[in-house]
Amino acid sequence: IEEELQRVIPVIRSIRKESDVPISIDTRNSRVAMAAVEAGADIVNDVSGGTHDPEMLGVVSSLDVPMIIMHMRGNPKTMQTMTNYSEEEGGVVVSVANKLKKRSQAAEEAGIPRWMQILDPGIGFAKDLDGNLTLMREAEELRQLCLEIPFLYGPSRKGFIGRITGETSPERRDYGTIAACLACVKGGGCTILRVHNVRAVKQALQVFDAIHKK
Repeated sequence: IEEELQRVIPVIRSIRKESDVPISIDTRNSRVAMAAVEAGADIVNDVSGGTHDPEMLGVVSSLDVPMIIMHMRGNPKTMQTMTNYSEEEGGVVVSVANKLKKRSQAAEEAGIPRWMQILDPGIGFAKDLDGNLTLMREAEELRQLCLEIPFLYGPSRKGFIGRITGETSPERRDYGTIAACLACVKGGGCTILRVHNVRAVKQALQVFDAIHKK
């Protein structure tokens, strides 16, 4: 935790001095979340959905900032051995939705209202290729199952793009990223995108929106 604090807090302070751009702190530790928000961060993003640190939900509630609640099985070391979503679970969409709804309820009970929550299906986290594609294809259904809480998707430069295209370098997966992002927002299931190449994805979304706007 100390190393994490030393790595992120100076960066947050430096950004906040220069800009009022919203800052999200990606951490599973409540101590880091608190220090980051005190340093100027605006959003807490926990890839464990508040399960790694039992103090996280209460701390975020006390900080009165939005929280991104992500779906993941296991931990970063074990998650890719847990990519099977059985028919008994309802498949990947229903299973992810059920888990996210439980974490959303836990967050609400801890004092984080739904309007301060953002859900993330965890593209690339305990998902195989088919699971990733299904969650993007069915983004609208997933959001409906989760009571229309806003959804964030983060497909940018992920390994599934390399699997499909054969591109081994993440930095050269921006074209595939654009396609994935457009698939996510189609139908309104995805409301926020996390990307590396902001300019390219923004331009693609502007054209996509202009075409589909009635």
